[in-house]
Amino acid sequence: MADYKGIKGFTIPNVSSDPDNPIQGQIWYNSTSATLKGALPGVGAWASGGNLNTQRYAQGLGIQTAALTVSGAGSPSSPSLTAIVEQYDGSSWTEIADVNTARTYGGACGTTTAGLYAGGAEPEVGNTEEYNGSAWSEVNDLNTARTYVQGDGVQTAMFLVGGYASSTNQALVESYNGTSWTETTDINTARRNGNDVGSTTANLIIGGKISSNSALCELWNGTSWTEVGDLNLARAQLGAAGTSSLAVAYGGATGPTAGSYTETETWNGTAWTEVADLATARQGGSASGASQSSALYAGGSTDGGSTQVTSTEEWNKPDTTTVTVTTS
Repeated sequence: MADYKGIKGFTIPNVSSDPDNPIQGQIWYNSTSATLKGALPGVGAWASGGNLNTQRYAQGLGIQTAALTVSGAGSPSSPSLTAIVEQYDGSSWTEIADVNTARTYGGACGTTTAGLYAGGAEPEVGNTEEYNGSAWSEVNDLNTARTYVQGDGVQTAMFLVGGYASSTNQALVESYNGTSWTETTDINTARRNGNDVGSTTANLIIGGKISSNSALCELWNGTSWTEVGDLNLARAQLGAAGTSSLAVAYGGATGPTAGSYTETETWNGTAWTEVADLATARQGGSASGASQSSALYAGGSTDGGSTQVTSTEEWNKPDTTTVTVTTS
């Protein structure tokens, strides 16, 4: 038996102002503007945030409004490693407690009150440090010291993926349980300088350098790694945020001695789609963010080392975008 919806359809509501939080596919008539409107999937964009105090390559953790930029390599005029840590409050960066071991290209994860930083260079180190919101403490080392690693998770459950040691790309994956590191299932393709998002039970490794920059991605389901859809642009030293099923990847190196990308791509669990560009092309910046809809990218280099920046960009992608229905 047919119901009312099947016979009459839905009535388009007549409202004087657009709804605050429309759902995808919702349609309404705005009597004030005399227009028919609807809600489509949200479109993301980058906006400027507060500048870092010290320009450098660095690693990031946290979310867009509460992030840390950890250690890294100093400015062109002072290229040595730095132990500096800066905290972002959603508008500006403030220097806080330094890490104990200055390094760059380690893996970072967690929050501004429970952070973790492991591995890095130079030379390759296995050092791991935990942050409790006021100070960094050295804890148990990695089983294999390495640099150019990818890391994500939380302070008590982190994955450190791939990297570089003894002049060789690594396929190693180590898992941290809040006390010690354990080697677990290797990724299928050894790489360095990629990025990853997710957790120790659902992880996505994105791009990186194999023999050259790669678009290759692998998905961890808690048991094994599987190759999934490639990025549209092969790149290394890129930023990323989100989860293994909904992610955003941005920036990165175009080649070993070339420039940097502005391109941003979103992942829907199956494929990558190019979306809005960064304002400043960069690689090796500090990336933070736990969702596809909100991310941060700070510092890094525009050309592979000689030109570094302090600028920060904030990524925001609303659930929906309101559009006016037109006819032609």
